[in-house]
Amino acid sequence: MAVRIGLAFNLKPAAPASPAGANSESPSSDEPPSRVLRPDLQQPDLYAEWDEPATIDAVERALKTVGKVYRLEANASFPAKLALLRPDFVFNIAEGLYGPNRESHVPAICEFLGVPCHASDPLTLSLALHKARAKEILAHRGVPTAPFVLARSPDEARHVALPFPLFVKPAFEGSGKGVTVKSLCRNRSQLVRQVSHLLATYAEPVLIETYLPGQEFTVAILGNGDEARCLPIIGMRFDMLPRGAPPIYGYEAKWIWDTPSKPLEIYDCPASIPESLAEEVRAAALAAYHALECRDWCRVDIRCDATGRPLVVELNPLPGVLPDPRDHSCFPKAAAAAGMSYDDLIRTVADIAWRRISGRSLLAEVA
Repeated sequence: MAVRIGLAFNLKPAAPASPAGANSESPSSDEPPSRVLRPDLQQPDLYAEWDEPATIDAVERALKTVGKVYRLEANASFPAKLALLRPDFVFNIAEGLYGPNRESHVPAICEFLGVPCHASDPLTLSLALHKARAKEILAHRGVPTAPFVLARSPDEARHVALPFPLFVKPAFEGSGKGVTVKSLCRNRSQLVRQVSHLLATYAEPVLIETYLPGQEFTVAILGNGDEARCLPIIGMRFDMLPRGAPPIYGYEAKWIWDTPSKPLEIYDCPASIPESLAEEVRAAALAAYHALECRDWCRVDIRCDATGRPLVVELNPLPGVLPDPRDHSCFPKAAAAAGMSYDDLIRTVADIAWRRISGRSLLAEVA
C-alpha cells in the first residue's frame, strides 16, 4: 500500500502585494488569520518566502514517485483538512506569514493531531527563525557566531557598545527579507536610521551583530544524528554583484539583481577553497545543525571573520527548493553538485524523514 504523503505549502499570490503590504487583497479565501494582524505594516517583500506554483508542482511530482500525494495548503482550513485526511506523514515546505513562530505552525498542528511531520520540529523551527535565540544557543554550545545584541527600539541602537562596522536585519525573517545594502552600518547615524526603518517595517526586534568581512558560504545538510552529512559547499562570488555593491547576499541579490534575462552568477559550487577551510566550514555547519537539533535537512549560512575563521550566521531548517536551475536556489544547486537531480533530492529527503518516523525506507518500499 502506497505511503500517503500530505504536502503542506504556502502558495505565493499571483499578483504582487500592493504598496500597502498587508492591506492588499488576500491571495485566497482561506487566508491564515495571522494575515490581518498588522494591517499597518508596509512590506514589499511580504510573500518572499512563499512558493510559486512551479515549485509546489515540482515537489509534488517528485513525491508522487514514492507515495500518494495530497496537497494541503497551509491556510485557515489546514487543521480541519489534516484532521480529516490524516496522511502517513506531512512533507512540509510551508513558511507561514507573521510572527516568530510562523514556521512552526504546520508541524505544531501535526504534533497536536498526532500526524508525523518531515523536517524539524516546532521548537527547532521557532528557535532557528528567532535569530537571537538561535545565536544564544550556538554560543552556549561553543559553535562560533558573531557577537550581537537585540534592539527593540531606536534608543537601544543608539547605545550599542559593539564596534563598527555592524550588520543589522530583522530578527524573525528569512529569504533575504530586510537584508539590503543598507544593512551594513559603518557609523552610529546609519545604524539608528536603519534600525528605525526595520522596526517600523517589520514590527519586530532587530538583530545587530558584528560585521564579518570575510568569505561567505552556505552549507546544505541531509540526515539525522551521526548520519547527517554536508553536500558540496556553496561559496558566494561577491565580485559578480553590481559595481559598488557591498559584499552582501541579501534581498537585492536574491530577488532584484538576479533575473532570467540577466542571471547573477554568484554561486561557486563546490566552493573553490582549500580543504582545510572546507573542513572548518563543514564542522561549524554540522555543529550548528546538532546544537538546534535539526532534523532531515537544513541549510546553514556561514561567513568568515577578518582572520578567516568561519562563523555561523543563521540556520534555515525550511530551505528553499526552487526547481529551475536559473533561479539559483542553494539546496538544489548543492544537490546537483553531489550528482543528485531535483527529484532525487526531494525523494531522498522524504526517505530520510520516513526512516526517522517509521524505521523503514520509503525508497525500498517502492523499489
